[in-house]
Amino acid sequence: MEKAKTKVPSQIVSSCERNLRSSTTSQLKPTGNLSSFSLQTQLLNSNNLSPPSLLSLCLGHIGCNLEEIIDHLSDLAPALPSHIKLVLFAIARRRKLLGDVVLIALADSSWEIVDLSGSNVSDSGLHYLVDVCQNLKAVDISDCSQLTAAGVSKLLQHYHSLETLRWGGCSRSEHIAHECLSLLKPNLTTTVGETWEELDASELALGTESLRWLVWPKIEKSTHKLMALECPRIVVNPKPSLLGHRGIEVPREALLQYALDDPIVENIDPKTWAVQGFNVSLRSSLLPVVDSNEISIAEKFRLAFLERDARLAPKRAKNARQHQRRSEREWMMRDSKAKASALASKVVKSLNLKNI
Repeated sequence: MEKAKTKVPSQIVSSCERNLRSSTTSQLKPTGNLSSFSLQTQLLNSNNLSPPSLLSLCLGHIGCNLEEIIDHLSDLAPALPSHIKLVLFAIARRRKLLGDVVLIALADSSWEIVDLSGSNVSDSGLHYLVDVCQNLKAVDISDCSQLTAAGVSKLLQHYHSLETLRWGGCSRSEHIAHECLSLLKPNLTTTVGETWEELDASELALGTESLRWLVWPKIEKSTHKLMALECPRIVVNPKPSLLGHRGIEVPREALLQYALDDPIVENIDPKTWAVQGFNVSLRSSLLPVVDSNEISIAEKFRLAFLERDARLAPKRAKNARQHQRRSEREWMMRDSKAKASALASKVVKSLNLKNI
């Protein structure tokens, strides 16, 4: 009995091992459906794209008509959350509506990223931004033709948490960048200390001791080499890499091919800032190009309704005739006089046919 008991488990184990080997070998064999499976997964992933939220649609509609409420933004902005203000700020920049009025109305103390590129913001608006937003980490002031060296100097001297700076672009912005370049370099003339360890980092830099990334597309080679020698802590025009820059990951804000406020409006329809023919630049090349002559959604709905109405008009007329004949037949069946007159008319018709 004991031998029989010991034989049964060994048989079961051997059979299980054979089944496992056969199943693993069948799984390891290449199949011809791998390409179709990968295609199906791609289709499933594409179908899983979620539709835009109601908030994104509302912000897009407001952005299309932003110029109508600019004069009232100072009254409306206090009731808006900070992230909603930032979205409206980014839309205003893309629609070429960003100026001192919009900046003063929407600026919020919780902002850490501000993109002023290509705007009409002047020194007064920039000074207001410096006073309100104390924790900015990334700023883009490229192609701002209304700014001066005084305004940019206050920006650089005030912020001690600024990590990414973008400037240059147009001729005026390039001139201002060269004028303010000395503020980025360490100051060794007024430092007091016997050894390097005793020096304070805040004394070496004029307010930009935390600046790490500088985006300057039109920088000259000589200026680039000078910056690398005199201020090696600031990386100029970093390039995207899997390994980063010297082991440090390059943030998205420091990459030239992306606009600074791209993540802020990633859920907003690009048609919002195509109202005034906003040109998609190299930095926002990932956004789909929108044709300003494309028919609006409301017009598409109207044309579709008219087409459906014209297609169903004959069917509606046929149904109306059938309903009228059915109602007349029911009335004749209920009314004896009408039934007698109908039978008399049939008899007259039959007699006339016989006489013919």
